[in-house]
Amino acid sequence: MKHIEVVGAVIVDESKQILCALRSQNMNLAGFWEFPGGKIEQGEDPKKALYREIKEELSCEIKVGEMIEETVFEYDTVTVHLRTFLSTIFNGDPIALEHEKIAWVSVLDLDQLNWAPADIPTVNKLKQLLLH
Repeated sequence: MKHIEVVGAVIVDESKQILCALRSQNMNLAGFWEFPGGKIEQGEDPKKALYREIKEELSCEIKVGEMIEETVFEYDTVTVHLRTFLSTIFNGDPIALEHEKIAWVSVLDLDQLNWAPADIPTVNKLKQLLLH
């Protein structure tokens, strides 16, 4: 089974809303929500990979903070090793260049979205961290 290393940004704004991204119809897991990010290139630092991916996907720049969660999830054809990081935007406004749409969502409303399975542990961790 193929194994891929990926990173996701939990981008939080000043009102504690979290940026969520809906996977488009031409992506695997179309119609699922995720934290934006992508694959780590060979030898690339995970935080640098996340900065690069967000610039490519959302046309904005982020400050990557501490890691929130680390998950390994086996899909049918691939094993995904996902690391998510708390992030904030410091330059630009996010634009959905690859996703069907993006939305700012309150931590209280995260459960209303249909999450990609690998992202669910991060959603659960966010509820623990931000609601207590």
